[in-house]
Amino acid sequence: MDISAVLNKTELNKEDLVFLLGRTAKDELDQLYSAAYEVKKEWVGSVDYYRGLLEFSNRCIKNCRYCGIRRDNEEVERFDTPKQDIIAMARWCYDRQYGSVTLQSGERQDEAFIDFVEDVVREIKAVGDGALGITLCVGEQTRETYQRWYDAGAHRYLLRIESSNPKLYQTMHPSDGHHRWDVRKACLDSLAEIGYQVGTGVMIGLPGQTLEDLAEDILFYQKQDIAMIGMGPYVVHHNTPLGKQVVEAGLDTPEERADRLRLSVNMVAVTRLFLKDVNIAATTAMQTLHPFGREMALKAGANILMPLVTLPRFRTQYQLYDNKPCLEDGQEQCRNCLSARVASVGDTVGWGQWGDSPHFFNNLK
Repeated sequence: MDISAVLNKTELNKEDLVFLLGRTAKDELDQLYSAAYEVKKEWVGSVDYYRGLLEFSNRCIKNCRYCGIRRDNEEVERFDTPKQDIIAMARWCYDRQYGSVTLQSGERQDEAFIDFVEDVVREIKAVGDGALGITLCVGEQTRETYQRWYDAGAHRYLLRIESSNPKLYQTMHPSDGHHRWDVRKACLDSLAEIGYQVGTGVMIGLPGQTLEDLAEDILFYQKQDIAMIGMGPYVVHHNTPLGKQVVEAGLDTPEERADRLRLSVNMVAVTRLFLKDVNIAATTAMQTLHPFGREMALKAGANILMPLVTLPRFRTQYQLYDNKPCLEDGQEQCRNCLSARVASVGDTVGWGQWGDSPHFFNNLK
């Protein structure tokens, strides 16, 4: 297949997706990323939107095999951010025109947690008289819980499917009956039915994952009518079963990490070409594998950034993977750094705007 011919097609099929995802030659990658950036400019604009990321608790009932805050990781000191501090950081984001915040935590499903999140959402909605957009990223819940939080004022929800292949999904989770692909899929369905702008995503470069799997992930986004996508390379955490397995198998060399990064940027580009009007995040994990990983994603079609506003005293305890960047940066430093990154690729920041997914509203027409 010729890459120019594929990129000039009006509609891409699965075979085209697999072909584009597998490109490795520099000249072909340049063509791929350039084409994706042109689609970004046409469909969502060369404007990148901020979601102030506040990781407010690392307590988790799940035991995912890849995650640094998994339930059985006893190295982690658990924390809960006081509500007044969360609201103060939301106000900080409002004052600096971030436009939106993302509240992220480990998974819990107890009533105290559900009430706490509901209260926090209501109080954030009062900041600036509803001026801040609110994304939640707090895992699998009942439909009733999702409805409560939506009614309180959250309007976006990010729940990564992690892989659209149930068999590959199971390799990332213990076989204990509490980590089921069909339950996660049902949560995505419930969120969409309630009216959330639904976000999902996958990890890229997992052991046993194929280009066909990744192409199916993109088709899954389409089938689920996903509005926003957050995906990035698999990055090892040293004290997890999957991390130890990967290291012992010699699959975490610099070459392997470079391959995962390239494949991740390819996924951003191909997803942009295929879905056009969705929001796509330039994730922190990309910067973990390369100092300019987020810029690479922006130039390949991403349009969302999530500057860290987690309280500095808790940041080292919220590491889903090793070598997470920006842990020592202050909020202002992070803001200025990201603004420079955006400017370096020729984009502008959508200050004070929610930056909702055009796809979500295009589907309502």
